[in-house]
Amino acid sequence: MYESYFGLTENPFALSPDPRYMYLSPQHSETLNCLLYGIHGKKGFMAVTGGIGTGKTTLCRFLLSELDNSVKTALIFNTSLSDVELLKTVNQEFGVRIGSGRGTKKRYIDALNDFLLRNFSDGKNAVLIIDEAQNLSHGAMEQIRMLSNLETASEKLLQIVLLGQPELLDTLAAPSLRQLNERITVRCALKKLGRADVRRYIEHRISKTSGNADEIFSAAGYHAVYRASGGIPRRINAICDRALLVAYGKDTKRVGRRTVREAIADLGTGYLTDLRGKRALFFAEITVAALLWAIMILLVGYGYFLGGFRWPGF
Repeated sequence: MYESYFGLTENPFALSPDPRYMYLSPQHSETLNCLLYGIHGKKGFMAVTGGIGTGKTTLCRFLLSELDNSVKTALIFNTSLSDVELLKTVNQEFGVRIGSGRGTKKRYIDALNDFLLRNFSDGKNAVLIIDEAQNLSHGAMEQIRMLSNLETASEKLLQIVLLGQPELLDTLAAPSLRQLNERITVRCALKKLGRADVRRYIEHRISKTSGNADEIFSAAGYHAVYRASGGIPRRINAICDRALLVAYGKDTKRVGRRTVREAIADLGTGYLTDLRGKRALFFAEITVAALLWAIMILLVGYGYFLGGFRWPGF
């Protein structure tokens, strides 16, 4: 709606994980390089964790776009699967067929192993990427561990990347999954963007649509987005998208602090609660500190009143 008004070719803040808009912050760039190293070096298991909206899925899509035809890929994003359903989905993603008859665990594994051996003999690699891996059942996790046993005498036939929220680490730390946890050789964690990176993130996405962010967002506008979003890319997208819509509705081409605040109010109480929560915590900490000082002063004054206060040891 507002794209042509701001001279943009398309919406720069869509919530879909479009790899064209991938902003490689220092931490995202490091994670990408670690994954490429792990895949091409055939390291077996890799794990990437990060909070909701930190860019795991977008990074995953970007990773796939960076791999050439020498790497066969399979992506699984529905993780509410049993161990057999997981095997079936992996084979489907790699284009492996088991023929007619009932699909059993053995048939799926044998067919996958044959495919991986042929793929290896052709000089190619294979990578399985599982998004939202924190939702995998214990049985599915154990099945993934078993897939890592598909190897030659010297190399892994299948590289496996697990992407998930921080709870994935708790799952992997369970004693029953110790063997899987110990096989993970590449570990990365995505965190929130810092203030400078939030501005660069906005500039990057708008530049992809032939726009100039500095002509749209004021310095106060950038800061307001950073404070409200907490540096989480998905929240940045939602806030900026609504802020541009608010500015369009008011017939202004400048997004400042007030416009961002109106956008946050439009988005609902979830964003407002976040800001108020931070503010409430800040004032609560100040109040507690002030009370402690007041109590200390009262005690000192009371001590002098009783006949001369002395600090212990003096």
